[in-house]
Amino acid sequence: MIVVDTTVWIDFLEARGTAFDRHLTTLLEEDAPLALVDIVYGEILQGIRDDETYERTRSSLLAHPILRPRGLETFEIAANLYRKARRRGLTIRRSVDCLIAAMCLEGGAEIYHNDRDFDALARVSELKIYRPA
Repeated sequence: MIVVDTTVWIDFLEARGTAFDRHLTTLLEEDAPLALVDIVYGEILQGIRDDETYERTRSSLLAHPILRPRGLETFEIAANLYRKARRRGLTIRRSVDCLIAAMCLEGGAEIYHNDRDFDALARVSELKIYRPA
């Protein structure tokens, strides 16, 4: 399963023509096993101004599995990811990325992203980064 981060979805939804946008298009066309986490779902929707676009995007996103925290344990995993990174001298700019990474770890999913925080988190954990071939 590949969890697609907000950074990639935004490129795709805004048709920016980036490598991330193009590859996500390919993954969707190939019906790859894509998923989201609940926070990414919310981040995407909160940025949409037009009601029609909101409803269309919401329906499209709900076609994919959405991973959620399993409980306090997920937040402890996220906190420990942040702490491990700090001990190694790595700065994680957004603690929400630790929570996304924790849900990926719990779900056995790779993360497809355009955010250096996930690369740092992968250096201190078993987080798998999805890299297009």
